[in-house]
Amino acid sequence: MGNQYVIGLDYGTDSVRAVLVDTSSGEEISTEVFHYPRWTDGKYCEPTRNQFRQHPLDYLEGLKHTVTGAISKGPQGCSNSIAAISIDTTGSTPIAIDKSGTALSLRSDFANNPNAMFILWKDHTAVAEAEELNEVARTWGGIDFTRYVGGIYSSEWFYAKILHILRHDENVRKEAHSWVEHCDWLPAVLCGTTMPTKLKRGVCAAGHKALWHESWGGLPSEDFFQSLDPLLTGLRDRLFTRTYTADQEAGRLTVEWAVELGLPSGTPIGIGAFDAHMGAVGGGIKPYSFVRVIGTSTCDMLIAPPEDIGNTVVRGICGQVEGSIVPGMIGMEAGQSAFGDVFAWFRDLLLWPSQKLIESSRVDRETAELLVSEMQQNLLPSLSTAAAATPLHDNPEVALDWLNGRRTPDANQALKSAITGLSLGSDAPRIFRSLVEATAFGSMAIVERFLSEGIQINEVIAIGGVARKSPFAMKTLANVLNMEIKVARSDQTVALGAAMFAAVVGGVFTDILEAQEKMACGIEAIYEPSKEHINHYQSLYKKYKDIGVFVEKKLA
Repeated sequence: MGNQYVIGLDYGTDSVRAVLVDTSSGEEISTEVFHYPRWTDGKYCEPTRNQFRQHPLDYLEGLKHTVTGAISKGPQGCSNSIAAISIDTTGSTPIAIDKSGTALSLRSDFANNPNAMFILWKDHTAVAEAEELNEVARTWGGIDFTRYVGGIYSSEWFYAKILHILRHDENVRKEAHSWVEHCDWLPAVLCGTTMPTKLKRGVCAAGHKALWHESWGGLPSEDFFQSLDPLLTGLRDRLFTRTYTADQEAGRLTVEWAVELGLPSGTPIGIGAFDAHMGAVGGGIKPYSFVRVIGTSTCDMLIAPPEDIGNTVVRGICGQVEGSIVPGMIGMEAGQSAFGDVFAWFRDLLLWPSQKLIESSRVDRETAELLVSEMQQNLLPSLSTAAAATPLHDNPEVALDWLNGRRTPDANQALKSAITGLSLGSDAPRIFRSLVEATAFGSMAIVERFLSEGIQINEVIAIGGVARKSPFAMKTLANVLNMEIKVARSDQTVALGAAMFAAVVGGVFTDILEAQEKMACGIEAIYEPSKEHINHYQSLYKKYKDIGVFVEKKLA
């Protein structure tokens, strides 16, 4: 039959990447990346208000560019040997659709309305709505529908964002017939099944962000939604009842999209899921592996057999949903709202004076842009080297990692960061080290929660850009967790996970376990904890927790 290939599409915060994979070996034959142009220009976003929106045209243009680019770099004729395509995206990243299934911002009357666009995962404009949902869930007199999402609903999630838009934009409210997650919308677009009654929803997004659970018949009850806000009346019936695991087919590629992508019509398209969940599969997750997708933020994945979990419900995480990561397993998600973003914030803070001086100097524009670009690329590696060389001492700077709120444990997106212990001796490397340590301490808080709830952790696997590019951050993480950190070899582990699901959807393999065995990327580095640092970091972690309690009480 010759080689069989699959395409994994990974929609991240800043860009989308497609990877063409040989199913016989897991070899990544080619890849193509597309940076969202409107997002790069900062359009439709207001960071001071925590508003982050993305236009669907960025996603559609990226789809065509990356798929055609990856295929053009592959073996001649490989487009005729594509078994299937699967897609992962950020989440919760919902958008309003009209009665015909069209995303509102693809209509001319909503083309420049941020409220009609995808509400990115990191958008925290719905903090008030999330707090209201949590209060109603606890007091309305019926089922607590937050039970399987850690007992706390987040402003990063589906209903909080929907309610916020319905309250603040009458035009969108009138035209929004239903709402759909990015990971469900894109497969539907490729299959031509965007009509609300035909659109298939993945259990990943439904269970972790939309409060779907079999024990209460799917979505929360109509009475619950009406208790939260009458604006939600009738929404339940316009959403969905069934959900699907990512090893199932969403549909087949339409003739129109086949022409756009240079693929045969009828190519199978898999059910979509969130990037971290497919990334965990690409990273080699198995029961009781703690797989950390470390990038701008982190998503932490664990799976366990249902019979092991029983009636255990882990408090303060982002949900436990059967089949959300690996079919047949309970998938558990946690994470931090900022990780790499913490480092990027500090980099940009330090660079601002130099950038403004360069821009106002007599240097020509091209040279100025080159100088700024070089500083952006080199500053974090230089800070890491200097911070690693700074000796540990008894009273160091201690920071909180809550620059974008706290995702887990116990979501609270209203929280702010703090840096303590500053003195005239606190230079840039010392402060940077405290920020790196803070991200590791935030990770430790998540590990502690799982362990305290009776969920074992046998190994830690790190994937993503920060994991592969920052040995200092990974070594610090190993010291704080007092566990070795295994870093997955692939640059595109998340897209590889999507490709593994595509291989199952396309019938190349019978299940995800077989796909993992045949297509695994392996481990490229292992970071061991340093015994001489363990006690120091245990003491520092206690200070981190004490400072966190103090700050949280002051912000209450």
